[in-house]
Amino acid sequence: MTMLNQLKSAGWLREANYINGAWTGADDQRTLAVQDPGTGQDIGTIPWSGASDTRCAIDAADKAFKDWSTTTAAERAGFLHRMAAVIREHSEQLASLLTLEQGKPLAEARAEIALGADYVQWFAEEARRINGQIIPSPWKGRQLQVTCEPVGVVGAISPWNFPFSMLSRKVAPALAAGCTIVVKPSEFTPYCGLLWGVLAEKIGLPAGVVNVVTGDAAAIGGELTGDARVRKLTFTGSTRIGKLLYQQSAASMKKLSLELGGNAPFIVFDDADLEQAVEGAIAAKFRNSGQTCVCSNRIYVQDSIYEVFAQRLAERVATLRVGNGFDADVKQGPLINEAAVTKVQAHVADAQAKGGRVLVGGKRHALGGTFYEPTVIAGATHDMLIAHEETFGPVAALFRFTSEQEAIDAANATEFGLSAYFYSRDLARAHRVARALESGMVGVNVGIITSEVAPFGGVKDSGLGREGGRFGIDEYLNLKYISLGGL
Repeated sequence: MTMLNQLKSAGWLREANYINGAWTGADDQRTLAVQDPGTGQDIGTIPWSGASDTRCAIDAADKAFKDWSTTTAAERAGFLHRMAAVIREHSEQLASLLTLEQGKPLAEARAEIALGADYVQWFAEEARRINGQIIPSPWKGRQLQVTCEPVGVVGAISPWNFPFSMLSRKVAPALAAGCTIVVKPSEFTPYCGLLWGVLAEKIGLPAGVVNVVTGDAAAIGGELTGDARVRKLTFTGSTRIGKLLYQQSAASMKKLSLELGGNAPFIVFDDADLEQAVEGAIAAKFRNSGQTCVCSNRIYVQDSIYEVFAQRLAERVATLRVGNGFDADVKQGPLINEAAVTKVQAHVADAQAKGGRVLVGGKRHALGGTFYEPTVIAGATHDMLIAHEETFGPVAALFRFTSEQEAIDAANATEFGLSAYFYSRDLARAHRVARALESGMVGVNVGIITSEVAPFGGVKDSGLGREGGRFGIDEYLNLKYISLGGL
C-alpha cells in the first residue's frame, strides 16, 4: 500500500470540509485537485467552497460558542492535552502527510509536527493561567475587578509553508481561551488544515468548536471579515492580503492578529564565530527551501571577513542535497509551485544583471519540476530586487558593509520588521544592535528562533499581534472591568 493510500485508509487525509462535527462537500459540489510539489502528481481533491459553506461554519461556531465559552479552564486544558498526545502518538503519519503535500524534507516535517504538539500543550497549560486582577479602589466601599473573557468566534486563515504548526498556534490558544474557530487553510496544503478536524473528532470536541473550510480564498475570507459574529481574525500570509483583510475587518471592528511578510537581515560582524555564522545562515536561509517568513533575505558581512565568509558559505551550500522530501539525507525539497520558481529566477537574473556573482547554484536543479539549486550570490547591492522583495526561495545574497551603524541602517531600510539575525562575540554590541534593529524578533548568534514559549510576530508592514508564549493567548481574550459598589 502506498503512503498516500495508507494516510487515506487511516483517516488522516480527508477530502471534505469539517463543519459542525460532520464531513461535507461544497454546497455546489465543486472540487479542486491538490498536487504533490515533489512529483507533480495529484494527491486528491478538496471541496472548492465559498461564502455559503463558510456561513454554515460560522453558524456552527457561533452556536457552539455559547456552551464552549462556559467550560472550565480545566476542561479545555484536558481536551488540548489529549490533542497534543494524539499528535505525538501519530507524528510519523502526520509528518508524512505534511511532506506529501508541501514537499519539505521528512526531517523538517517531523520537527514541524513536534512543534505543533508543543504549541498545543503550551496553550493547554495557559488555559489554567487566564487570570484577572483586583485593582486597589480609589473609592471607599467599592471593589474594582478586571476579568478576561473569550472574544467569540475566531476566523483563522493560514499559509502553505508551515501548514500544521502555524495553525497550531491559532487553534490551540483560541480553544484554550474559550473561543470557537473557523479555519481556512491554503489550497496548496489543505490536508494539514483538515487535520484539525480529524484531531477535533478524535478527542471528542463538541460539534462546531472547530470547523475547517477549504476553497476560494477571496470568498471565504470575505465572509469571515464581513460577518459581525466573527469577533477575531488571525491571518498569516502576505502583507498585501493582510492589509486587505485589515480593511475588510474594519466595518465590524474585529480583533486582529496579522503575521505578514518579512525581509530579514542577517548581519555577520568581524568578531563573529565564522563557523557558527555559516551554520546559522544555512538554518536561517535554506530551511524549507527558503520558503519561510523569517528567512534571512539579506546577508550583510563586514568587509574584513567578507571573502572568507562567502567562500565558506558557498562550500557549505554546495553540500546540501536536493530531492524529494521522502528520500534519505535530503536537505532541500521542491518549491511549492512554478510561480515560486519564476520569482526566484527573476531575482537571480536581476542580481546577475546588476553585477552579482553566483558562487554556487543559480539555476533550476537537474531534477526538473520545481526544484531549484541552493544559491549564493556575492556582490549584492541595494538596487537589486533581492534587497527589497522577499525572495521566498533558496537564494542567499551577500552584501558588504564597513561599520556597525552602516549595517544597522541597511538592515532597517525596509518596510518590513518581522525577524533579524546577527553574529558577534562582543557582549556590548549584542545588546546595542539587538535594541537598534527594527524587528519584532531578533536572533543573536542563532539562526532558528521560533518556540512555543516565546512571542512570534513583527512590526511595521510585517503585521501586528503575537502568537506563542504567554502573550499568545491574550489575542483571544477581551478585558472586562467591573466596578462593584455598595460594599
